[in-house]
Amino acid sequence: MTEAWRPDGEDERRGATGPVKVRVPAKVNLHLGVGPLRRDGYHELNTIYHAISIYDELTARRGDTLALTMEGEGTGELALDDTNLVIRAAHALAGYAGVLPHARLHLRKQIPLAGGLAGGSADAAAALVACDALWGTGLSRDELAGIAADLGSDVPFLIYGGTALGTGRGEAISPVLARPTSWHWVVAIADGGLSTPAAYRELDRLRDSGAASDPLGSTDALLGALRQRDPRVLARTLGNDLQDAALAMRPALADTLKAGEAAGALTGIVSGSGPTCVFLTTDAADAERIAAELTAAGVCREARVAHGPVAGARVG
Repeated sequence: MTEAWRPDGEDERRGATGPVKVRVPAKVNLHLGVGPLRRDGYHELNTIYHAISIYDELTARRGDTLALTMEGEGTGELALDDTNLVIRAAHALAGYAGVLPHARLHLRKQIPLAGGLAGGSADAAAALVACDALWGTGLSRDELAGIAADLGSDVPFLIYGGTALGTGRGEAISPVLARPTSWHWVVAIADGGLSTPAAYRELDRLRDSGAASDPLGSTDALLGALRQRDPRVLARTLGNDLQDAALAMRPALADTLKAGEAAGALTGIVSGSGPTCVFLTTDAADAERIAAELTAAGVCREARVAHGPVAGARVG
């Protein structure tokens, strides 16, 4: 652990003197296998994370206290106090590194709230990377991911980005090594969000009643499809155990999925705990066309195009 800032506030580290801007992507789960409930209250997960080109941006500046402001998605809905993952992440990093948690943070948010795209987790990852640069704490990605694991299951992945296997409750990350390929997606954003804990409870209920689909098996088929670099092959391997729960809680999502496939998407799935739906397409032009058709059909609040994989939280 490095020496802490002196009580008079004079920084002995070589932190940034100007603002630090960090861009962080959303994630989708190409495979989300949900296992049994563990003693700690989490479910055992076996998932393939994939970072896509929908971004939040966090700017960190020097300050005498720790404060957060924001604009964009969720403004007026998202609390900006100590319950916010951005503030919690800054405190966690400061505690780990032995520095004063002083920064003025501003969030420009494009990832929807409670959308199954890990927007809150992305913002926590951005805060760790931004404050590490601002305060000059000089931590490695692995060290930041270790702090991130205590903040939320998805946060470590957003430190790294790319495509990765997540195990445990999702926090144990192993990169997926495959030849560079850009996959093209349409992201159909719904009105309102869905609670992730509520989605897991609903899945447990459906399984107890025998109404859930069979659990997903191994990730082997999906990992093999990623290596083949053919979107038609990949489309056959996508899956999400939480989709049954999301559809039970928000039946209208079935219309969104049907509309995307009718428009020519190779396949569509609910992203994470929903309610965002994502559609795999053959190429960028196809994605643009399908997004326009989904918007015209009125089956979602907004349809955006994205590609992946992309890097995780990065300064720049």
